[in-house]
Amino acid sequence: MRRFQNLAALSLLVGLAGLTGCEDLPSLHLDPLTTNGRDGNTPAITYEATMHIASASRIAGDYGNAVSLYRHAASMQPNNPEPLIALGDTLLDMRNPDEAITNYNAALKLAPTAPGALRGLAKAYLRTGRPDLAGSPLALAYQGTPDDPKLLLLIGVADDFIGQHAEAQIRYQQGLQLAPGDRSLTLDLALSLALSEKYDGAVALLRPLAYSPGATPQERQTLALIYGLKGDERAARDIARRDLDPAAVDHNIALYDTLRRLPPDARSRAILSATAARNTPPS
Repeated sequence: MRRFQNLAALSLLVGLAGLTGCEDLPSLHLDPLTTNGRDGNTPAITYEATMHIASASRIAGDYGNAVSLYRHAASMQPNNPEPLIALGDTLLDMRNPDEAITNYNAALKLAPTAPGALRGLAKAYLRTGRPDLAGSPLALAYQGTPDDPKLLLLIGVADDFIGQHAEAQIRYQQGLQLAPGDRSLTLDLALSLALSEKYDGAVALLRPLAYSPGATPQERQTLALIYGLKGDERAARDIARRDLDPAAVDHNIALYDTLRRLPPDARSRAILSATAARNTPPS
């Protein structure tokens, strides 16, 4: 998976939009003009059916159709935040966070504490490089679901992005108490420790995961980054070459050396900027 070349293994937004474990579904299309029975024969397509088909389209990767259907659903029930939230999530899948923000805010006007809108808005702000704006919706979401590991992960991500690594690590650890062994929390905690120059702790946490039979390239290449920041080139090469060709490994090793020579704050900013630019996350 070459996408992890050039620091693409960084994963602070791991919580932040992927759909995993979903089987492929056929692309389903619906012409909104036929959903109201105006042809005199076809029965009206319900709001529920429109949302179901939109969801199937999104899962199948047919984002354009999903967007059209969610917008139509929103017109069918203009006081319901659900289609606006789903529309925002789809726009995040499409890497269009600015438009997603518009729809999440529209949903919050209808339901100021809607969890999906609050989390989606925070993710969108993180993806646009505005972590400072993510704090308010996350704080409001936390009031409603303080024991949600996924929310704690997202709060930790936001804390890391504004340089509050100790606070971020507390959030990740709280999440792991609720969801022991969670791979996303473990990965982001390890990277946060590395940003705090706690390299031994980061390696001890992530190495078992990265060398496990089910490890992902993201986990392995994040461990390579941590080894590189620590200055252990041999270990960094050993894990990096499992996914990258020799030229890519050499490139990353040189980049790790450059990062290691930066002051801590500048190093963190560089790593987080690379993460935000990729973007990136799961939703």
